[in-house]
Amino acid sequence: MLLPLLVALLPPSVHAEERQVVLIAHPQVANTALTRDTTRAIFAMRQRSWPDGQAVRVFVLPNNHPVHARFAKERLTVYPHQLQLAWDRMVFSGTGQAPSQVDNQIEMLERVATTPGALGYLEREYLDDRVQVVTME
Repeated sequence: MLLPLLVALLPPSVHAEERQVVLIAHPQVANTALTRDTTRAIFAMRQRSWPDGQAVRVFVLPNNHPVHARFAKERLTVYPHQLQLAWDRMVFSGTGQAPSQVDNQIEMLERVATTPGALGYLEREYLDDRVQVVTME
């Protein structure tokens, strides 16, 4: 009974910092900063390589996952259904492919850590030293 009260009394920045969704990449990816436009193009599958030319492998959570919705809205400033429409259009027209989908944040961390050129996202609390954080400018 006391714990919910203490959590409610925490400063919002402390609680928000733990739940912040961060962009993560394979440790050997050379780019540690991307613009919002470049990030959006990569996740929309319009840009298929990193700025240095290395192929990018995009990983996403399911459309109905709350972290996916937060990432799309807060970081990419698009709605999840807009991303899905872009992916579907490319797949059905034969001009591209959808990103690889993972089931949860633990699998996201594993796949990004072990796939060269990988890019994904997760809540900061799931981070470890197997991946690097990519900042968005």
